[in-house]
Amino acid sequence: MDRKRIVQKHNPKIKSVEPLSPLSIGNGSFGFSLDFTGLQSFPHLYETPLGTESNWGWHYSRRKGYYLDSDIEYQLYDHDGRQVPYPMLPGNKEEAYHWLRQNPHRVQLGQISFQFIGEDGMEIPSSKITEINQELDLWSGIVTSCYKVQGEKVIVKTVCDSDSDTVGVTISSTLLQKGRIRIIQSFPCPDISHHSWDKATNLNWDHQNRHHTYTVSRNKQQVRLKREMDEDFYFVGWMLNGADFVQVDTHQYQLIPPESNEYSFTVTYCHEEEIAVKSLENIMMDTRLFWEDFWQNGAFVSFEGSSDERAEELERRVILSQYLTAIHSSGEIPPQETGLMYNSWFGKAHLEMHWWHAAHFPLWGRADRLSKSLNWYITILPIARELAAKQGYDGVRWPKMVGADGRQSPSPVAPGLIWQQPHPIMLAELVYRDSHSLAVLHHYKKIVFESANFMADFAKWEEESEAFVLGPPLIPAQECHRMEESKNPPYELEYWKYGLETAVKWAERLGDEPDEKWIQVAGKLKKPRVLDDVYLAHENCDNTFSDKNHDHPSMVAARGMLSGTLIDEKIMKNTLNRVKVQWQWNTAWGWDFPMCAMTAARLGEPELAVDFLLMKAVKNTYLPNGHNYQRPGLTAYLPGNGGLLIAIAMMIAGWDGSGDGEYPGFPKKNWNIQAEGFQAYI
Repeated sequence: MDRKRIVQKHNPKIKSVEPLSPLSIGNGSFGFSLDFTGLQSFPHLYETPLGTESNWGWHYSRRKGYYLDSDIEYQLYDHDGRQVPYPMLPGNKEEAYHWLRQNPHRVQLGQISFQFIGEDGMEIPSSKITEINQELDLWSGIVTSCYKVQGEKVIVKTVCDSDSDTVGVTISSTLLQKGRIRIIQSFPCPDISHHSWDKATNLNWDHQNRHHTYTVSRNKQQVRLKREMDEDFYFVGWMLNGADFVQVDTHQYQLIPPESNEYSFTVTYCHEEEIAVKSLENIMMDTRLFWEDFWQNGAFVSFEGSSDERAEELERRVILSQYLTAIHSSGEIPPQETGLMYNSWFGKAHLEMHWWHAAHFPLWGRADRLSKSLNWYITILPIARELAAKQGYDGVRWPKMVGADGRQSPSPVAPGLIWQQPHPIMLAELVYRDSHSLAVLHHYKKIVFESANFMADFAKWEEESEAFVLGPPLIPAQECHRMEESKNPPYELEYWKYGLETAVKWAERLGDEPDEKWIQVAGKLKKPRVLDDVYLAHENCDNTFSDKNHDHPSMVAARGMLSGTLIDEKIMKNTLNRVKVQWQWNTAWGWDFPMCAMTAARLGEPELAVDFLLMKAVKNTYLPNGHNYQRPGLTAYLPGNGGLLIAIAMMIAGWDGSGDGEYPGFPKKNWNIQAEGFQAYI
């Protein structure tokens, strides 16, 4: 396959202001989104905030530890006669509750903008900029932005360094020669201004006294700034290349380029005082090599030649989703749902989404990109162990909503979820299957075994059914169910079985004796309840397909994402068909569509699998920039992109037990598929 041609065929091309679709560049640890000018010049024209974020950039308002877990109220839920504490509601400790929910929060590191000056000396508004022609070259990672400012052409190339948090920019225009282009660096206040995350996504330009900006050093070629926010800080280094750099406001600086038809500069954001500065030429070269290597060495698929009219759109989504998850979901910590675009849920990760963000990497021959964030679980083992012990359980309990520190956030829902618990086990297994390396087993065995210890202890024996059961208390992946009522959701039951059985396999591979309780619980989990020939959301729910047919149809994941050893195939097929027809898809989420596609594929319904992948629904919209749109305030949703890539890999390479047929998840008619380099799914 001519990979370069196929990739570049799907380069995003912007011809006008796209309020929902700013382009983004990045390297997995740092991201920079930009408007049609090639910088962040007109953020007011965009519904999607224009962000500059990193995986190290976090802030605690006032100071770290201003409130502690012990400062909030806990609600008690009965678990097998024992009262277990969960931080679900503020109670009388509302300030502490919201502080812990919001802190630490990810910092918007700064905004870099163009300022165009008219012949009259006044700033030119966006309405005077015409003939917009912007393109992201996916093969090189370089964005080229062309437009005219009052009739004069401007060409801007914007790039992110592959191994540092550096933005490089080169500008070509006669406006430079006339002194009519300025570059502005502005720094917002890091504080969160609202308890609701979706009302706190935009940059905060108030409270200028809550943060400080200092010039640390300066010469003709470089200037280094220090940003201080309470006890937190970071540095910003500009490579000036002969430009003047002046402070114009408390937290705003202006760069005045020398009078020439071309000018380039770089800006580096760094947590360390010593900033290693590379030339723009080296950044351009390294970035080109980075992206060429990315596209040449992973798995690849093309649908060219297919007669299904949806094939071209599916290929576009697949190509762009690879790019977006590489820059937003492949860093050292599990990503937030909006990646490094802008803050959702205060910039924190949702660990139940980590699988949807990153499980595709080993399936596409890029296991190293998952390993980076999987290693983070090892660093927070003591915190997860402390959480389990506080609730009276063995092992480690992985929290749901976390900052980089790994501490549980209070929430009306998050603390009650359990389906993130087996994720590290499966993610580690996928990494192992990529190489079958003994070193991988040794490296991740603690998170596998201690995750399983909690799972075995969390399950309780039910005398009446002579089986182990899950909950209450728990909240299923379909979050609209009550904590104190939910019992034995099908997906969680099957995932518990998979996780415990995989831990047994890991022990045997390492020559260790498996924990007897893992074997006992996995072998005697209760089967999920069936009513009217379909699986229910959970055992105590009698109305899954009436007033509870919204949010995630997660029951179908039990035989799709998972192999379904507790599941009857005929009943699951009935359930999936009911879901397709009766679900309120406007309430679903982006990963629900590939989740259902995986179930259809495993049930031998490839046409239905493709229908789910490309279902016409708002939550299954993929914007011109490739992001999976959900709703106002959540215009980028990386779990949808990652989920699509997982489903595609499964449908192409098959799964354990799928047989030797080629591309088992795709229809044989109307689809022409060329694929290479994929790993089979579990």
